[in-house]
Amino acid sequence: MPLPKLPSKPATILATQDYPTAGAARPATKTPAAKKVAAPIIEAAIAEVAKPVRNAATKIKQVAALMVAKPVPAVAAPAPVAAAPAAVAAPAAKAKPAAKGKVTPIKPVKQAEQPHPAKHKAVEVQLKSSASRAADQRGISKLFVLDTNVLMHDPSSLFRFEEHDVYLPMMTLEELDNHKKGMTEVARNARQVSRTLDALISNTDDDAIEHGILLSKLGNKDAKGRLFFQTRLQSADLPAGLPVGKADNQILAVVRSLESEQEGRPVVLVSKDINMRIKARALGLPAEDYFNDHVLEDTDLLYSGIVQLPDDFWNKHGKDMESWQESKNGYSSTFYRVTGPFIPSLLVNQFIYLEPKNGETPFYGQVKQINGKTAVLQTLRDFSHTKNNVWGVTARNREQNFALNLLMNPECDFVTLLGQAGTGKTLLALAAGLAQVLETKLYNEIIVTRVTVPVGEDIGFLPGTEEEKMSPWMGAFDDNLEVLNKSDSDGGEWGRAATQDLIRSRIKIKSLNFMRGRTFVNKFLIIDEAQNLTPKQVKTLVTRAGPGTKILCLGNIAQIDTPYLTEGSSGLTYVVDRFKGWTHSGHVTLARGERSRLADHASEVL
Repeated sequence: MPLPKLPSKPATILATQDYPTAGAARPATKTPAAKKVAAPIIEAAIAEVAKPVRNAATKIKQVAALMVAKPVPAVAAPAPVAAAPAAVAAPAAKAKPAAKGKVTPIKPVKQAEQPHPAKHKAVEVQLKSSASRAADQRGISKLFVLDTNVLMHDPSSLFRFEEHDVYLPMMTLEELDNHKKGMTEVARNARQVSRTLDALISNTDDDAIEHGILLSKLGNKDAKGRLFFQTRLQSADLPAGLPVGKADNQILAVVRSLESEQEGRPVVLVSKDINMRIKARALGLPAEDYFNDHVLEDTDLLYSGIVQLPDDFWNKHGKDMESWQESKNGYSSTFYRVTGPFIPSLLVNQFIYLEPKNGETPFYGQVKQINGKTAVLQTLRDFSHTKNNVWGVTARNREQNFALNLLMNPECDFVTLLGQAGTGKTLLALAAGLAQVLETKLYNEIIVTRVTVPVGEDIGFLPGTEEEKMSPWMGAFDDNLEVLNKSDSDGGEWGRAATQDLIRSRIKIKSLNFMRGRTFVNKFLIIDEAQNLTPKQVKTLVTRAGPGTKILCLGNIAQIDTPYLTEGSSGLTYVVDRFKGWTHSGHVTLARGERSRLADHASEVL
């Protein structure tokens, strides 16, 4: 609490050596002089205390501070005067707790003089507009005006606004009609939206169109609002510099007209176009992005598949612990059944580790079962040891060891690997595939596919068959196959050539464009650069899996080349979040690059 303001010339506390002493110059008999000196000090103290303060304790402290700030010249014997500094030091320290023991001139403490915190909290990004947040606080339903790109991005967006109403301007329908032709994803979405709107309007009176059509008419129970169409010309005054014939400006005019017609109800424009939102905000119209397609608002919260156990984990969870051994797939594992408060925060197939700092043996395990506060933990196979190498490849760090445990586990049907460039995603996947196709013969062949999105300008059509057209996109797999073939030094040059031919015969390169309707049986399917896939494309690929097929999704969400895809809306982020905790799936985020010191340094500084 700031101290009360003191007189314009506050007194300072004197040091010990500056206190006056009784001597020949100040005889003890002159008591009237002492009274004259002490009188102004006492009067000032009484006047100061007369001001309103918060409590009686503060009054006492203020009186003590003023009384000792300019001490009265001593008139008694030398002995009591020598003890005076010690007597007045304690009240002075108590009178100013903010000084933390320092003896300084008394002055009001301002808020600006307080030290800043060491770490500032990160600024939270508000996805909603101020009008939407105000409406949410008041519990008022909103009217969302949809831009065309929202419908073409997500055809089901009409039913994603819960209890709020949706408004479609006539220009939105015009743009849908212009984009419905073709075989692209945007054209298919435009046609699907048109069919949905036709189903909503069918068997509807003109009055119902004027007053709104129930969005729950087609069985979407979550959509409790109504759908409104622009049934009459709505004109609004926009700045003279804006061209009237442009579609975006006409939609902005509709939003402004609706604001004037429906006073008191928030009207919000929803658009995927950044410039459209900026233009709307510049005109004073509330606008926001369509964020229902975002799996996560912050990708730092994305499931990593790995969790570090607290140091006191075994002390809190080791009571009544059970352990046993089982042999599966030719490898003996130890299982632990533990119970404790940390268990509900875990997920099935999540990797756990505990690395004590006192030099004890680290613990690496995987959660196999969870029932309330009880979990079954399984120890891992150490793929960092040479005897457990996979096609000549050993794990170089903890995360790679976790990944190889997933890749070599036949019970795990779906594996996702995230990581920066050079963390070993493709190499580990290829090594595990070759080992299980050629050695254990668990799968028939390896199928490799990826999204054909170029980093720069497209070089045009490629000649040849499907595999020949895909070969330029598979340079990463060729590089890794070369590394895997060099690890076999026993067969000599002829042996390596024969092995390479055998490997090439078991690896098929397929394009995503021809995956619809296919079913893969006993295949090892690798989807590379999966961050460039949309959630719909990922669903198309994963549902191709037949009996005995294992699917791997590899990617780095920081390197998205597909337009209109972000880290939060990528298909890879989508499947990682939706598959977490499933008994037959697993995920690992690889953190450390193992390509070269040059690549690691480039990832950090560039």
